[in-house]
This record gives sequence, structure tokens and C-alpha cells, in this order.
Amino acid sequence: MSDLKRTPLFDQHVARGARMVPFAGWEMPVQYDGVMAEHQATREAAGLFDVSHMGQVILRGEGVAEAFEALVPQDIVGLAEGRQRYGFFTNDAGGIEDDLMVANRGDHLYVVVNAACVTEDVARMRAALEPRGIHVKLVETRALIALQGPGAEAALADLNADVAGMRFLDVATHALAGAECWVSRSGYTGEDGYEISVPEAAAELLVKTLLSKPGVSPVGLGARDSLRLEAGLCLYGQDIDAGTTPVEAGLVWAIQKARRAGGTREGGFPGAGRILDEIANGAVRHRVGLKPEGRAPMRTGVPLFDAETGGAQVGEVTSGTFGPTVGAPVAMGYVADASARRGTRLWGEVRGKRMAVEVSDLPFVPAGFKR
Repeated sequence: MSDLKRTPLFDQHVARGARMVPFAGWEMPVQYDGVMAEHQATREAAGLFDVSHMGQVILRGEGVAEAFEALVPQDIVGLAEGRQRYGFFTNDAGGIEDDLMVANRGDHLYVVVNAACVTEDVARMRAALEPRGIHVKLVETRALIALQGPGAEAALADLNADVAGMRFLDVATHALAGAECWVSRSGYTGEDGYEISVPEAAAELLVKTLLSKPGVSPVGLGARDSLRLEAGLCLYGQDIDAGTTPVEAGLVWAIQKARRAGGTREGGFPGAGRILDEIANGAVRHRVGLKPEGRAPMRTGVPLFDAETGGAQVGEVTSGTFGPTVGAPVAMGYVADASARRGTRLWGEVRGKRMAVEVSDLPFVPAGFKR
């Protein structure tokens, strides 16, 4: 793994006994004490994740919000200072090139993108925004950590009481363990919590300080995946990609009224024709929750059929695992419109044998965000 990048927290992961694996060009911890234990620790107390592999980008210049709207279907002009929202880059066919978080930090936008897409995303932003006078800067001197779970507020407030007053999707600058940190009340586990951008020189002390707090445990990518799946959240490159539209993916909620048909800034983003048409008239397939019968998970790529024998393939599983909180296998995937109703019984073909699975609503575990 010598050609892989390492985050500023690599030595801490190794010292804590993490099993390291390649992920999106980085050497990352997949688990410390086991996925099940780390999953439950996050649901019941607080889990600390290293997400420094993700791309942190600053966009600065006059008219930056209007310029950024040419790349995404989200209302960026109406995003209040000190707030952030979920969004995605789209292509001319209406597909999702990457999903992201974007924050209004007053004199600039702060964008966090997926590790595997950093190079393409930065190139996309520079090509579209720099001719409009917007400076695009990839931040490479800060680590990014996520503190998630019902105990996250108490642990972080012990370092700075002001974080307790933040609402879901608030962003602010706070001093933590002597460092100036960019803090958002957000995360990708379905639990309450924070994402914290910290200068890389101060990252080790901040992480050690947080892990010394009661109930805070280090958590790897394995539990991060099971947590986000139980929360019904998409993994880019698996549940959404360049061939998936936001409507198919069930992400219409992330497209604000200002950008929809009849809105004050209708369209104007790549793929707007197809996306707005699907919002009005529906898509031919849909992302759905899936509950396999029995105890065996259905993994990525399992084909879904409308009959136990014969029949037609109507979809495919995109993510699947055993849900520790649910206490049963959980999955998500895409199925044809006629098979997307809750309670529909389908069959997944695993190693030549078809196993029953029921279409379910998402999420499997209710969100614990602080509104």
C-alpha cells in the first residue's frame, strides 16, 4: 500500500490497532474493535471517524453563489450565512457526478466532496467558475473528522460550550483544543453529531482529547457504511453515480423550489431538462429499501426478480449488509416503478438460489438530528 495517501491521523490509527485498507486512493482504518461494536458505540454514545480523505474546497469571489448554481440543482443563492446543505453535481444527461456538502461561510463557500472524485470535481469547478472570476482552492493543510452519536454534543461541548447551541446543518468557527476549527452540525450516520475541519498540525491533539472523553470511541469505515445504510443514505459510486438521476435516487427533497419548474431560478444546471421532467412525470425506476427474509445479507450486485422461479429481472441491490441496530439484514437498490411499492415481495438471486426480499421505506433507523 506504499502508493496510497495517508491522512494526518494515520499514526494514531495504527497505534490504536486499526486494520488499514485501501479506500479511494487512501490507506484508511476499516475497523478497530469490530464493526458491530463500533456501530453500536456510535448509536448509543459517540463514534469518532477520520474523514480527512475527503476533499475540502473553498470558492471565493463576487457572485460565487450564482456561479455555483450553474453546476448544481440546489438553491445556493438562498443559502443563509452560517448554514450548509446537501447537494450534487449533475451532468448533461441528468446523472449525478458526485454528491457534496456546501456551506455559506460569509465571504466564501466551503464545499466538501468525495475522496474518489476530488480531482474531477476540482477540475469541473475550475473550468466553470474561474472564467467567472471565482477562485477555487483545494485545501490540503487541514484534517477532517466526524464526531457522531447521541453523546457527541456533550463530548464536544466539554471543549467549547458554544457548539451545543448549533442546530442541524449550522456551520461556525470554534476554538477546540487550542485550534481554530470549522465546525458543522452534520454527518453521514443518521445520528446527531459534528464534522470538524482542523489544521493538520492540531489534528492529533484534538482527536486524542476527544477520545479521552467518556463514551467516545474510534470508528472505522466498516461501521460508517453500516450506519449510513441503516440511515438510508447513499454511497457515491455504489448507490448513485453518473448514470443515476436525483429523481431515481429519491433525492428530489434536495432540490429546492427555486430551482424547480416555476421557481425563481428554474433550471440552469446540467441535465435540468431530464431532471425537471422526471420531477413532474416520474422516473422509470426508484431507489428503495429492501428487507431480505432470514439472516443472510444481500450484497451489492444481487439481481432482483419478480418471481421465485422464472419471471423478469426488475432491479438490483446496490448496498447490503447486516444492520446491527435493526438486528436483521438491510439493503437498498433500484427497482422498476411497478415493483417499487412498499410491501412488494421480490426475490434476490444469491449464488444461483433465489431468496425473498420485501420492498421497504427508508430509513431503517430514524434520524437523530438536532433540529
